[in-house]
Amino acid sequence: MGIISQSGSLNTAALAVPDLYVQIQTAGSTSLSGASTNVVGLVGTATWGPVNTPVVFGTSQERIAAFGPMQTSVFDLATVVSTAIVQGASDFVGVRVTDGTDTAASYALLYDSTAGTYPVLLSAKYSGTAGNTISLEMSAGSAPGTWKLVLQMPNALPESFDNLSVAQGNVSFWANLVSAVNNGQSATRGPSALVVASPGANSNVSPAVITGQTFMNGQDGNSGVSAQSLVGSDGVARTGMYALRGQSCSIGVLTGVTDSTTWSTQIAFGLAEGMYMIACGPLDETISDALSRRTSAGVDSYALKVMLGDWLYWYDSENSMTRLVSPQGFVAGRLSTLSPELPSLNKQLYGIIGSQKAGLTADGQTLTYSSAELTSLFQNGIDVICNPAPGGAYWCVRGGFNVSSNPEIDGDEYTRVTNFIAETISNGMGIYIGLAISPTLFSNVEATLTGFLSDLQSQGIIGSSSGSSAYSVVCSSVNNPQSRTALGYLQADISVTYLGVNRKFIVNINGGADVTVSSN
Repeated sequence: MGIISQSGSLNTAALAVPDLYVQIQTAGSTSLSGASTNVVGLVGTATWGPVNTPVVFGTSQERIAAFGPMQTSVFDLATVVSTAIVQGASDFVGVRVTDGTDTAASYALLYDSTAGTYPVLLSAKYSGTAGNTISLEMSAGSAPGTWKLVLQMPNALPESFDNLSVAQGNVSFWANLVSAVNNGQSATRGPSALVVASPGANSNVSPAVITGQTFMNGQDGNSGVSAQSLVGSDGVARTGMYALRGQSCSIGVLTGVTDSTTWSTQIAFGLAEGMYMIACGPLDETISDALSRRTSAGVDSYALKVMLGDWLYWYDSENSMTRLVSPQGFVAGRLSTLSPELPSLNKQLYGIIGSQKAGLTADGQTLTYSSAELTSLFQNGIDVICNPAPGGAYWCVRGGFNVSSNPEIDGDEYTRVTNFIAETISNGMGIYIGLAISPTLFSNVEATLTGFLSDLQSQGIIGSSSGSSAYSVVCSSVNNPQSRTALGYLQADISVTYLGVNRKFIVNINGGADVTVSSN
């Protein structure tokens, strides 16, 4: 009977035993799966949820469960998420930050105010005022001689810990209650997702009925949050923006941050993570102020998009009020729904009912941006949301620019396509590390990269107006001399032509009574 092995696991140059050797081979090259371009990473304040920890969610309901109800504060994460969802965004990674004064709400069961003791302390799983909405009841259990603890929180599933027996005495009962809450009771009744329990000093007290009680003393820790809190720090324990490292986000937002001194740091992070950072100016920002801030910041990079501080009126249905909010969520949400070769320019935005410049739509818009004002903004790499758009009377991002001064790379599309290609190659080409450098490896690398770029051209993500090939790949002895491969280096050189974007559409009209038109 022959010997079966996987290709590469058998040294075929040193076989000593006469036999049949069957090697299972797989295709030499691999296919690259395109990186996600719709994931929005956000950092901001909240009333619930883990701090400095990335949380994945996709809907408003999931956001409320993860971070609590929306607030009207400037750094509120939920606000930017909601304005992005209105544009069609559906894939988020959120990071909550605090000023360090946040506390978890709690409730001491059967608290003895005279002695200051209790048998069990229930604490909200996360800090924040949302924990103050947790209610609890303790009543007779389903089985005779038992008790039941029920915990409820708005927008969360109720939790019931039933049949807690008192047969072994009070000390055993309270220990069982702590274990049930922290560890669960069965495969179907797991540990609480709302609270954690800890034993108190008085475990001899008998259980009693508790009704209509809620947790208390939860604090958000938001009052001292600043722009630097959202930027955070890098290191073993990453905080703020740096908690988004490795989360495969294509768009990044520090919610409500208007401090231009953070721009260079945001750029460095965006370049390292392949993330397009969306920033904005402060409320009531004038064009001259914006230009001054851009000059003072001294930034010039395709990794950052800066919106003028012309904040937008939006109806907050959670708080039943019209608010002025940052343009960041509208821009990030719209970009996340677009194929990477498309800029935000002239794409309709939804949910906007006015702006500081134009006023509320209900009051009748009277002010728009002049060509001179737009020229001043765009030449300095600053974008703006306004109405009308080139395509009609709707709200849109008017320029589609980043803050690079290089006209070849100053569009949203350059940032997005470049990051998309780089991230895809980074995610997929590591399979070739550790293989022998040979003509076969050259061929496989070229085949993988060529196949990926060919797919991009067929999908219209890259291309040229002439219809010629939009890419070339070289990985051979031509660019890999033996002096380099002997040291373990392998190089692939790729050239890619991006599609241009129609920004200045010129239509020439020749009209008059003396014009003769001939038709074929």
